[in-house]
Amino acid sequence: MINMMLLKTLHIIFMTAWFAGLFYLPRLFVYHSMAEDKISLNRFLIMERKLLYGIMTPSGILTILFGFLLTYLHFSAYFFQTWLILKILLVVTLVIYHIWCVRLYKDFLGERNKHSHVWFRWFNEFPVVILVLITALVIYKPFI
Repeated sequence: MINMMLLKTLHIIFMTAWFAGLFYLPRLFVYHSMAEDKISLNRFLIMERKLLYGIMTPSGILTILFGFLLTYLHFSAYFFQTWLILKILLVVTLVIYHIWCVRLYKDFLGERNKHSHVWFRWFNEFPVVILVLITALVIYKPFI
């Protein structure tokens, strides 16, 4: 039998790492969009690539994997509850945001960035809102 507490622990650990990246990568984009010298521009590309592909993407995949396993093992108890359906929709929204971050990184990589540091500052706030909503749904489980 799969240890449910271990699955939940791994889900939370990887979710934390994923959100750390979702918070930090757009902040790197803020500074990257303000940089002008080649050394700084290259340094930001390296930092962004390592964060995106070394931490964020694997953590996002593992978060979703462990979340899926938890949902699958509690299918009859939770799956049709509104709070979980809303949480899944918010996770899908995060995946779209993550993909958007990949596209923004590729724009920087190809020297095609069109956004200002102010735009990236606002862009950086979105995952905070999603984290607050997901946390509230998981803790309070409204709409049961």
